[in-house]
Amino acid sequence: MHANVQCMTGCSGGGGLLCFVVMTRHLVLIPIALSILVVSAAELPQAKPDNLGFSSERLSKIAPTMQKWIDEGKVAGAVGLIGRRGKIAYFDTYGYMDRESKKPMRKDAIFRIYSMTKAVTGVAVMTLYEDGRFGLNDPVSRYLPEFANMKIAVEEKDAAGKITRSTVPAKQQITIRDLLRHTSGLNYAGPRGDDGRFGLTQARMATQGQDLASVIKAFAMVPLLREPGTAFDYSYSIDVLGRLVEVVSGMPLDQYFSKRIFDPLQMKDTAFFVPEEKWDRLTTLYAPKADATLDRLNGGPQDSFKKKPAAFMGGEGLTSTARDYARFCQMMINGGELDGARILGRKTVELMRMDHLNGMPVIGATLPKGFGFGLTFAVNPGVGHTGGIGSEGEYYWGGAAGTRFWLDPKEQMFGVFMIQILPNGSLPYAERFRQMAYQSLVD
Repeated sequence: MHANVQCMTGCSGGGGLLCFVVMTRHLVLIPIALSILVVSAAELPQAKPDNLGFSSERLSKIAPTMQKWIDEGKVAGAVGLIGRRGKIAYFDTYGYMDRESKKPMRKDAIFRIYSMTKAVTGVAVMTLYEDGRFGLNDPVSRYLPEFANMKIAVEEKDAAGKITRSTVPAKQQITIRDLLRHTSGLNYAGPRGDDGRFGLTQARMATQGQDLASVIKAFAMVPLLREPGTAFDYSYSIDVLGRLVEVVSGMPLDQYFSKRIFDPLQMKDTAFFVPEEKWDRLTTLYAPKADATLDRLNGGPQDSFKKKPAAFMGGEGLTSTARDYARFCQMMINGGELDGARILGRKTVELMRMDHLNGMPVIGATLPKGFGFGLTFAVNPGVGHTGGIGSEGEYYWGGAAGTRFWLDPKEQMFGVFMIQILPNGSLPYAERFRQMAYQSLVD
């Protein structure tokens, strides 16, 4: 079976499809072999690290580092995967899916990936862009009219310290590109109202249990913090894009994801909730204490991913496995294609991974110092700017519970790190995994 997989995946472009067809014809008289081949076709092939330019000895440093954090009570468990040149070089598990019951971590464990959902939504948006349904500089109000007459919040304080709040009409429309690069004027809180409460926070709370259309209409009623197209501020922008996908495609977001991304890429364990038959693979969620050790979370986000949500939020909400997300990453590294499934064109992928901020100010600390931002991805302009190991043109994002992926076109390399600590904040685990992946490259 190993030889068959190597042959099948070793072909490329049209040749890859031809190779598969020829092999299928030869195997059709042997049903067992055919069945094995079909199952294997969904997996990225594995190869020895040394054959992909890694040092096995250097990669071996990762597991003891993870085990040290597990022994200290700072990590319950994790999964790490590194791919290069179209194959998996490293795939390992650490610790436990559930620390209290000592349930060992599995390679097919399911994780809540939170904001790693954004990259999927970005790809979904760009499939519609490729279909000619809109331009990136179109005002989103052309498709979501609730955003047609946005206001900008103005807050002034007089000499006595008294605060007055008002609004003025926005001079610019929010474009689809603004939403993709978080320059829409939205963020995750919104301006304060006269009652002192944050507008977007209140809008989200008020729409719990409602569908995405209702959530986005509530967001559009809140004034913007600043003029669109003037600053990066991490935000609900991608959730607005999720609604754009629904309106333009005529499909709920979860169905569009399945049709255009998950089914073609055979991402069989990626969805907005985990069905009961897969609950045994859903990892336990933990919260960090002041000393960085962990408490098990109960209720709330621990259980909310076990049922279908009312709103399919484009900026959060997916669950996935390291294996599934690796297929998504490999598709991007390949320029939009994997195993004969073309999701995006090469030039569209290039467009997404370019820095689109053009020197705009960055508000808040969500985007690391020195990084630019593309269309739903942080972009590395060069290690001299970021002060860390990596490559110019590398792009990445992560999730609130510590999950992360990165893609490096220069090295033809990607990584996926899965963990469940919420909120993860500045905890170092994903970044240390990435550092140790890069230091293992020798060719």
